[in-house]
Amino acid sequence: MRTSDNARKILIVGGGYVGMYAALRLQKKLRGDLRRGDVTITVVDPQSYMTYQPFLPEAAAGNIEPRHVVTPLRKVLKRCTIVNGHVTRIDHAERRVTVRPAGAALAGERLREFGYDHLVVAAGSISRTMPIPGLADCGIGFKTVEEAIFLRNHVLHQLDIASSIDDEKARRRALTFVFVGGGFAGVEALAELEDMSRDAVKWYPTIDQSELRWMLIEAADRILPEVGPEMGRWTVEALRRRGIEVRLKTMLKSAEKRHLVLSDGEEFDAGTLVWTAGVKPNPVVRDSDLPIDDKGRVKATAELTVEGLDGAYTAGDNAAVPDLTKPGEFTAPNAQHAVRQAKVLADNIVRDLREKPRKPYRHAYVGSVAGLGLHKGVANVYGLKLKGVLAWFMHRTYHLSRVPTVNRKMRVTADWTLALFFRREIVSLGAMERPRREFELAAGRRPDD
Repeated sequence: MRTSDNARKILIVGGGYVGMYAALRLQKKLRGDLRRGDVTITVVDPQSYMTYQPFLPEAAAGNIEPRHVVTPLRKVLKRCTIVNGHVTRIDHAERRVTVRPAGAALAGERLREFGYDHLVVAAGSISRTMPIPGLADCGIGFKTVEEAIFLRNHVLHQLDIASSIDDEKARRRALTFVFVGGGFAGVEALAELEDMSRDAVKWYPTIDQSELRWMLIEAADRILPEVGPEMGRWTVEALRRRGIEVRLKTMLKSAEKRHLVLSDGEEFDAGTLVWTAGVKPNPVVRDSDLPIDDKGRVKATAELTVEGLDGAYTAGDNAAVPDLTKPGEFTAPNAQHAVRQAKVLADNIVRDLREKPRKPYRHAYVGSVAGLGLHKGVANVYGLKLKGVLAWFMHRTYHLSRVPTVNRKMRVTADWTLALFFRREIVSLGAMERPRREFELAAGRRPDD
């Protein structure tokens, strides 16, 4: 791809929903400019793929192949330059971004600097944790495909452990699974994995279903606020009917050595602790000269530009975007807004390049859908409240329509179709976490268990 000396440089920080979809849109809108070398697009992200997070619970439960919920950036962004690395500093006054390339330490690579004319800040969010003793040592989040794969293997491995030992205390610990956070990530991950465990436990003669303890802890007085109070209450009742303990108005106080202490006074050991209690903007936005609000988000205008700056744009989880349908409020940090914002943002960059007026982002939130395991779900869309099979079908249909590329849509559909005829696999590939273990043993080194 030719590049002229005076090419307009567009640099996108982040390859998630906003970053990838904005780049896709720019590729399409600026096809001729890219071919002539008048414009270049660079996408910087630590990963080489974009993860479709709403399907992570199904990937964890084995309903979808994990590789099918990620989209390779280099494959879909053919006219863009992909740089894998962590942005360490954004200096908009100098139109410069500092990047630590992936594997820099191993290669002796120093920090790299990239100049730009137009900047898109789409770094997204990370898990929001709290200073709870032991949480960092034994907890795990649920935002990445790596975490989803780990949890699937981990849950099945806990069943393997429980079926192989006689110590009752150790068995109870292995068969106790705790999720903290009653939002979409926590509820869907818990529901899908509990559903998977019901299938798996049938193959463990020494474990009874009643021995499995699944628990959801939520500090507020309800879960899934996006689907409304009524459907949230129904979800709580539905989970409890499945034997899942739902603790509302309860907080985790300590998790040292996997011994959990709750705010209601109960204490017990748990082999699994998943933390999904909210997210916060990627801290890279703080290492910049961009204007940020008290929540660490980049201040944005309704046109998805950075407030008070020229040549800077932002959207998604790391941005405080005014909600024009609800004056005084900001758009929610979810995929529904992010994908739509990405298109408007890309179009506004093109309008700036063509010296045309920008358009504001306006989208009324239509509602939410959530999957609660095979053939189970809850939905509240345009005021229409659904539960059970219909809601589950709507959940799958909606998210299938939003998965990027026809390739991924077909692969996900194939996974679901095969699941109609074959049972889920219950194999734990926990050794993936330490692939060198066998070689270390062969070399005479005894690794710790």
